[in-house]
Amino acid sequence: MGKPTNIVYGLVSAAAIAIGVAACVTSPETGRTQLSLVSDSQMNSLGAQAYEETLAKAKISRNTALNNEVTSIGRRIAQASGVDYDWEFTVIDEPQTVNAFCLPGGKVAVYTGIIPVAKNNAALAAVMGHEVAHATLRHSAERMSQQLVMQMGLTVASITFSDSKNRNMIAGLLGIGTQFGVVLPFSRYHESEADRVGLEYMAKAGYDPREAVGLWERMGSMGGGRPPEILSTHPDPARRAKELSKHMPKALAMYQASPMRTPTKNL
Repeated sequence: MGKPTNIVYGLVSAAAIAIGVAACVTSPETGRTQLSLVSDSQMNSLGAQAYEETLAKAKISRNTALNNEVTSIGRRIAQASGVDYDWEFTVIDEPQTVNAFCLPGGKVAVYTGIIPVAKNNAALAAVMGHEVAHATLRHSAERMSQQLVMQMGLTVASITFSDSKNRNMIAGLLGIGTQFGVVLPFSRYHESEADRVGLEYMAKAGYDPREAVGLWERMGSMGGGRPPEILSTHPDPARRAKELSKHMPKALAMYQASPMRTPTKNL
Protein backbone atom coordinates (compact mmCIF):
# COMPACT_ATOMS: atom_id res chain seq x y z
CA MET A 1 0.00 0.00 0.00
CA GLY A 2 2.84 2.41 0.77
CA LYS A 3 4.54 2.07 -2.61
CA PRO A 4 1.70 3.13 -4.93
CA THR A 5 0.75 5.92 -2.54
CA ASN A 6 4.29 7.28 -2.66
CA ILE A 7 4.21 7.13 -6.45
CA VAL A 8 0.99 9.16 -6.55
CA TYR A 9 2.38 11.80 -4.22
CA GLY A 10 5.46 11.92 -6.42
CA LEU A 11 3.35 12.53 -9.49
CA VAL A 12 1.42 15.31 -7.80
CA SER A 13 4.62 16.91 -6.53
CA ALA A 14 6.24 16.72 -9.95
CA ALA A 15 3.18 18.32 -11.56
CA ALA A 16 3.10 21.08 -8.96
CA ILE A 17 6.82 21.82 -9.36
CA ALA A 18 6.63 21.88 -13.15
CA ILE A 19 3.75 24.36 -13.16
CA GLY A 20 4.97 26.33 -10.16
CA VAL A 21 8.37 27.09 -11.66
CA ALA A 22 6.66 28.60 -14.69
CA ALA A 23 4.03 30.62 -12.80
CA CYS A 24 5.35 32.13 -9.58
CA VAL A 25 5.18 35.71 -8.36
CA THR A 26 6.68 37.40 -5.30
CA SER A 27 4.29 39.17 -2.94
CA PRO A 28 5.43 42.79 -2.37
CA GLU A 29 3.80 42.68 1.08
CA THR A 30 5.55 39.61 2.46
CA GLY A 31 8.35 38.71 0.04
CA ARG A 32 6.82 35.26 -0.19
CA THR A 33 6.77 33.41 -3.51
CA GLN A 34 3.23 32.55 -4.59
CA LEU A 35 1.85 30.25 -7.26
CA SER A 36 -0.11 32.31 -9.78
CA LEU A 37 -1.95 30.63 -12.64
CA VAL A 38 -4.72 33.22 -12.94
CA SER A 39 -4.36 36.93 -13.70
CA ASP A 40 -5.44 39.81 -11.49
CA SER A 41 -7.94 40.93 -14.13
CA GLN A 42 -9.54 37.47 -14.17
CA MET A 43 -9.76 37.31 -10.38
CA ASN A 44 -11.04 40.88 -10.03
CA SER A 45 -13.75 40.21 -12.61
CA LEU A 46 -14.82 37.06 -10.77
CA GLY A 47 -14.78 38.95 -7.48
CA ALA A 48 -16.96 41.78 -8.79
CA GLN A 49 -19.45 39.30 -10.25
CA ALA A 50 -19.65 37.25 -7.05
CA TYR A 51 -20.04 40.41 -4.95
CA GLU A 52 -22.91 41.66 -7.10
CA GLU A 53 -24.65 38.29 -6.93
CA THR A 54 -24.21 38.08 -3.15
CA LEU A 55 -25.55 41.57 -2.50
CA ALA A 56 -28.52 40.97 -4.82
CA LYS A 57 -29.67 38.18 -2.50
CA ALA A 58 -28.67 39.83 0.79
CA LYS A 59 -30.50 42.17 3.15
CA ILE A 60 -28.43 45.35 3.07
CA SER A 61 -28.29 47.26 6.36
CA ARG A 62 -30.14 50.59 6.52
CA ASN A 63 -28.24 51.68 9.63
CA THR A 64 -26.70 54.91 8.33
CA ALA A 65 -24.29 55.36 11.23
CA LEU A 66 -22.97 51.80 10.93
CA ASN A 67 -22.65 52.02 7.16
CA ASN A 68 -20.71 55.27 7.47
CA GLU A 69 -18.43 53.79 10.12
CA VAL A 70 -17.67 50.66 8.08
CA THR A 71 -17.03 52.71 4.94
CA SER A 72 -14.79 55.15 6.81
CA ILE A 73 -12.73 52.37 8.41
CA GLY A 74 -12.53 50.49 5.14
CA ARG A 75 -11.32 53.47 3.14
CA ARG A 76 -8.64 54.31 5.68
CA ILE A 77 -7.38 50.74 5.74
CA ALA A 78 -7.46 50.54 1.94
CA GLN A 79 -5.41 53.75 1.84
CA ALA A 80 -2.96 52.29 4.35
CA SER A 81 -2.56 49.18 2.20
CA GLY A 82 -1.42 51.28 -0.74
CA VAL A 83 -3.27 49.01 -3.19
CA ASP A 84 -5.38 50.78 -5.80
CA TYR A 85 -8.42 48.53 -6.15
CA ASP A 86 -11.97 49.64 -6.85
CA TRP A 87 -12.79 49.26 -3.16
CA GLU A 88 -16.40 48.78 -2.03
CA PHE A 89 -17.71 48.33 1.52
CA THR A 90 -21.18 47.01 2.38
CA VAL A 91 -22.93 46.08 5.62
CA ILE A 92 -25.19 43.02 5.38
CA ASP A 93 -27.97 42.83 7.97
CA GLU A 94 -27.58 39.28 9.32
CA PRO A 95 -27.38 39.39 13.14
CA GLN A 96 -26.70 35.64 13.38
CA THR A 97 -23.69 35.74 11.04
CA VAL A 98 -20.47 36.59 12.87
CA ASN A 99 -18.34 37.12 9.80
CA ALA A 100 -16.99 39.39 7.08
CA PHE A 101 -15.42 38.73 3.70
CA CYS A 102 -13.39 40.39 0.96
CA LEU A 103 -13.53 39.20 -2.64
CA PRO A 104 -10.74 39.77 -5.19
CA GLY A 105 -10.48 43.35 -6.34
CA GLY A 106 -11.43 44.85 -2.97
CA LYS A 107 -15.12 43.97 -2.53
CA VAL A 108 -15.73 43.90 1.22
CA ALA A 109 -18.85 42.96 3.17
CA VAL A 110 -19.36 43.02 6.94
CA TYR A 111 -22.23 41.12 8.58
CA THR A 112 -24.00 42.84 11.46
CA GLY A 113 -23.51 39.75 13.62
CA ILE A 114 -19.85 40.61 14.10
CA ILE A 115 -20.52 44.10 15.47
CA PRO A 116 -21.39 43.02 19.06
CA VAL A 117 -18.22 40.90 19.13
CA ALA A 118 -16.04 43.71 17.80
CA LYS A 119 -17.58 46.18 20.28
CA ASN A 120 -15.46 49.15 19.13
CA ASN A 121 -14.13 50.79 15.99
CA ALA A 122 -10.56 49.53 16.46
CA ALA A 123 -11.61 45.88 16.77
CA LEU A 124 -13.82 46.32 13.70
CA ALA A 125 -10.74 47.75 11.95
CA ALA A 126 -8.93 44.52 12.87
CA VAL A 127 -11.69 42.54 11.14
CA MET A 128 -11.57 44.74 8.06
CA GLY A 129 -7.79 44.90 7.99
CA HIS A 130 -7.74 41.11 7.90
CA GLU A 131 -10.21 41.01 5.01
CA VAL A 132 -8.43 43.73 3.04
CA ALA A 133 -5.17 41.80 3.50
CA HIS A 134 -6.73 38.70 1.92
CA ALA A 135 -7.33 40.78 -1.21
CA THR A 136 -3.98 42.58 -1.36
CA LEU A 137 -2.11 39.32 -0.72
CA ARG A 138 -4.01 37.69 -3.62
CA HIS A 139 -5.00 34.71 -1.48
CA SER A 140 -7.98 33.80 -3.67
CA ALA A 141 -5.78 33.61 -6.77
CA GLU A 142 -3.26 31.50 -4.90
CA ARG A 143 -5.93 29.09 -3.67
CA MET A 144 -7.41 28.78 -7.16
CA SER A 145 -3.95 28.11 -8.59
CA GLN A 146 -3.34 25.46 -5.95
CA GLN A 147 -6.63 23.76 -6.78
CA LEU A 148 -5.74 23.70 -10.48
CA VAL A 149 -2.43 22.03 -9.71
CA MET A 150 -4.03 19.46 -7.42
CA GLN A 151 -6.70 18.70 -9.99
CA MET A 152 -4.00 18.10 -12.57
CA GLY A 153 -2.21 15.78 -10.16
CA LEU A 154 -5.41 13.83 -9.50
CA THR A 155 -5.98 13.52 -13.25
CA VAL A 156 -2.44 12.24 -13.79
CA ALA A 157 -2.91 9.72 -10.98
CA SER A 158 -6.25 8.59 -12.37
CA ILE A 159 -4.75 7.93 -15.78
CA THR A 160 -1.62 6.28 -14.39
CA PHE A 161 -3.50 3.86 -12.15
CA SER A 162 -6.59 3.35 -14.29
CA ASP A 163 -5.80 -0.37 -14.65
CA SER A 164 -4.77 -0.94 -11.06
CA LYS A 165 -7.01 -2.99 -8.80
CA ASN A 166 -6.10 -0.52 -6.03
CA ARG A 167 -7.15 2.58 -7.97
CA ASN A 168 -10.09 3.43 -5.68
CA MET A 169 -7.96 3.07 -2.57
CA ILE A 170 -5.22 5.20 -4.13
CA ALA A 171 -7.70 7.90 -5.14
CA GLY A 172 -9.14 7.95 -1.62
CA LEU A 173 -5.73 8.18 0.02
CA LEU A 174 -4.68 10.95 -2.33
CA GLY A 175 -7.86 12.90 -1.62
CA ILE A 176 -7.37 12.61 2.14
CA GLY A 177 -3.72 13.50 1.84
CA THR A 178 -4.28 16.65 -0.16
CA GLN A 179 -7.13 17.79 2.11
CA PHE A 180 -5.34 17.40 5.44
CA GLY A 181 -1.77 17.74 4.20
CA VAL A 182 -2.18 20.65 1.79
CA VAL A 183 -5.57 22.38 1.61
CA LEU A 184 -6.38 22.92 5.30
CA PRO A 185 -2.84 23.87 6.44
CA PHE A 186 -2.56 26.23 3.47
CA SER A 187 -5.87 27.88 4.37
CA ARG A 188 -4.78 28.30 8.00
CA TYR A 189 -1.52 29.84 6.79
CA HIS A 190 -3.47 32.36 4.71
CA GLU A 191 -5.59 33.30 7.71
CA SER A 192 -2.52 33.85 9.89
CA GLU A 193 -0.81 35.86 7.17
CA ALA A 194 -3.90 38.06 6.74
CA ASP A 195 -4.04 38.53 10.52
CA ARG A 196 -0.46 39.82 10.60
CA VAL A 197 -0.66 42.07 7.54
CA GLY A 198 -4.13 43.28 8.55
CA LEU A 199 -2.73 44.22 11.97
CA GLU A 200 -0.20 46.45 10.24
CA TYR A 201 -2.86 47.98 8.01
CA MET A 202 -5.10 48.91 10.94
CA ALA A 203 -2.15 50.39 12.82
CA LYS A 204 -1.08 52.49 9.82
CA ALA A 205 -4.70 53.61 9.44
CA GLY A 206 -4.64 54.93 13.01
CA TYR A 207 -6.53 52.23 14.93
CA ASP A 208 -5.12 50.80 18.15
CA PRO A 209 -3.75 47.35 17.16
CA ARG A 210 -4.05 46.03 20.73
CA GLU A 211 -7.80 45.76 20.17
CA ALA A 212 -7.15 42.96 17.64
CA VAL A 213 -6.01 40.69 20.47
CA GLY A 214 -9.17 41.39 22.46
CA LEU A 215 -11.28 40.66 19.38
CA TRP A 216 -9.85 37.15 18.99
CA GLU A 217 -10.08 36.49 22.70
CA ARG A 218 -13.79 37.29 22.52
CA MET A 219 -14.13 35.12 19.42
CA GLY A 220 -12.57 32.24 21.32
CA SER A 221 -14.95 32.62 24.24
CA MET A 222 -18.01 32.26 21.99
CA GLY A 223 -17.79 28.46 21.73
CA GLY A 224 -20.18 27.11 19.13
CA GLY A 225 -18.79 23.63 18.59
CA ARG A 226 -15.63 24.68 16.74
CA PRO A 227 -13.78 21.70 15.18
CA PRO A 228 -10.19 20.88 16.19
CA GLU A 229 -7.72 23.18 14.45
CA ILE A 230 -6.28 20.38 12.33
CA LEU A 231 -9.73 19.86 10.76
CA SER A 232 -10.43 23.56 10.27
CA THR A 233 -9.71 26.15 7.58
CA HIS A 234 -8.97 28.68 10.33
CA PRO A 235 -6.48 28.72 13.23
CA ASP A 236 -7.84 28.50 16.76
CA PRO A 237 -8.87 32.00 18.02
CA ALA A 238 -6.67 31.70 21.10
CA ARG A 239 -3.69 30.94 18.88
CA ARG A 240 -4.54 33.92 16.68
CA ALA A 241 -4.61 36.24 19.70
CA LYS A 242 -1.27 34.87 20.89
CA GLU A 243 0.38 35.23 17.47
CA LEU A 244 -0.89 38.80 17.09
CA SER A 245 0.62 39.65 20.47
CA LYS A 246 4.03 38.61 19.13
CA HIS A 247 3.71 41.17 16.32
CA MET A 248 2.40 43.92 18.60
CA PRO A 249 5.66 45.89 19.12
CA LYS A 250 5.99 46.53 15.38
CA ALA A 251 2.29 47.32 15.01
CA LEU A 252 2.32 49.71 17.96
CA ALA A 253 5.26 51.59 16.44
CA MET A 254 3.26 51.97 13.22
CA TYR A 255 0.24 53.15 15.22
CA GLN A 256 2.26 55.73 17.13
CA ALA A 257 3.71 57.03 13.85
CA SER A 258 0.35 57.18 12.05
CA PRO A 259 -0.92 60.66 11.19
CA MET A 260 -4.45 59.22 11.16
CA ARG A 261 -4.58 58.08 14.80
CA THR A 262 -8.13 58.06 16.08
CA PRO A 263 -9.60 57.41 19.56
CA THR A 264 -11.09 54.01 20.20
CA LYS A 265 -14.86 54.31 20.57
CA ASN A 266 -17.73 51.91 21.11
CA LEU A 267 -19.90 50.99 18.14
